[in-house]
Amino acid sequence: MARPPTPKLTPEHLADIGLFGGLSRATLETLAASLPTTRIEAGEMVVEEGDLSTQMFVVVAGELEVIKKGESGGDVRVAVLGPGDWFGEMSIIDVQPRSASVRAVAPTLVLSVTAEHVESLLYRRDMKDYALFVMNIARELSRRLRVADGILAQFYAALSTRYGSGPRQR
Repeated sequence: MARPPTPKLTPEHLADIGLFGGLSRATLETLAASLPTTRIEAGEMVVEEGDLSTQMFVVVAGELEVIKKGESGGDVRVAVLGPGDWFGEMSIIDVQPRSASVRAVAPTLVLSVTAEHVESLLYRRDMKDYALFVMNIARELSRRLRVADGILAQFYAALSTRYGSGPRQR
């Protein structure tokens, strides 16, 4: 059965997503007209850990889970994403293999942004909007790092409580 056509987003839709916060109306119009959307069914993988890519995704509707391979080989859920969230931005920034897999847990609509889109629709068009876009990514990466730091601190504190205060000072 063929999938129904995916809707195009409006500049107003994009303006409500943090990734596009602060971008000019003209840039939002260009992005809304140029960036493709894709429907993903529940259970479908969007990206696979270890794959190479230069594409990120913005969740327009639906829900996805971010999963990592555990030491025993099973999947470990590390995050849940919903409308307005984005993922895969590291592939735009550093072009390394995917650090995690992402799977839809409900019917989902995503907006695709490739490195080529960033270059042609932002960098070559409007340096200020390009800088804002990159800063929006940096802010989210910083927020995620703070969360990870907090989780690690709690983990180490729990280990310290259970097994002692850590390495002995000489």
